Amino acid sequence: MSVTLTDQDKLTLRTGAWGAVSLMSAAGAAGSAHKVATHGSIALTSATGLVGHVLTKAPKGVKYGKSTAELADQVLPALTAAMSLLKQQAPAEADNFRRTVIVAIEASAHTHQGQPSPTLADMARKITEALDAA
Repeated sequence: MSVTLTDQDKLTLRTGAWGAVSLMSAAGAAGSAHKVATHGSIALTSATGLVGHVLTKAPKGVKYGKSTAELADQVLPALTAAMSLLKQQAPAEADNFRRTVIVAIEASAHTHQGQPSPTLADMARKITEALDAA
C-alpha cells in the first residue's frame, strides 16, 4: 500500500523533526549550538523510507518565534500530530519517524564531553514525551 501525504502532512513532519533539532540546539547554546544542530541535522537527513524522503529538507517559511518557549509551542504539538497521522496512515512509518527523531536528539545531546547537560537531557525528555503523547 502506497501512502500519500499532503503538503500539510509533510510540513507537520518537517516542523516536528527539524524543530526538535532546533530545540536541542537552543538547549545546548551554553556549549556549541552549532555542533548540536549539525549532529541532529545529519541524523535527520540519514533517515530512510517515507520519513527519509520527507525529512530530506527542512521546512520552509516556518517562523519558530523569538524564544525557546515559542519554538516549543509549535514543535512539541507538531511531533504529537506527526505521530498521530503516521499511526493512522502508515504505522511502520510512525515507528520510523519516532526512531529518527530519537536518534537526532541523541546525536544532538552527545556532542559535549561525556553526558548531556541537564538542559539538553530535559529537552530530550520533553521531545520524547511529545512523540509518545500520540
